[in-house]
Amino acid sequence: MSGDRVLLVDDEEEFARALAERMEARGLRVETAADGEAALARAAARSFDAIVLDLSMPGLDGMETLRRLRERSPDVQVILLTGHATVRTGVEAMRAGAVDFVEKPADLDDLLRRIGEASARKAILVERRVVDEISDILARKPW
Repeated sequence: MSGDRVLLVDDEEEFARALAERMEARGLRVETAADGEAALARAAARSFDAIVLDLSMPGLDGMETLRRLRERSPDVQVILLTGHATVRTGVEAMRAGAVDFVEKPADLDDLLRRIGEASARKAILVERRVVDEISDILARKPW
């Protein structure tokens, strides 16, 4: 998990900064975004092993940001973070493509474990896609 690239998206900038510092102290490479639009721009510019995304944000909320992230990159690993969890919201988030759902305030060790699991899932998905692409290329060659 050390060195995993994480995007932390939360409109509560003090919270995001403090959590990012704690995550960086544990070896993660963390970028932050204060809203959904900034998150989409950062995710378009680079790949992240996991995205920790606040559900309740002004403007583009977490659910819509999640949907747009998944449209752009089906392999993206999004962990939703919320202070207002309901079973219905959790189910909706998972159906929309979130890989996990964590309530604020999140236990750091638990969150780091979930980020590690998300990163491992992404690595497997990317490896499968590359193997499929190579197989496809080889199948088209007339050797």
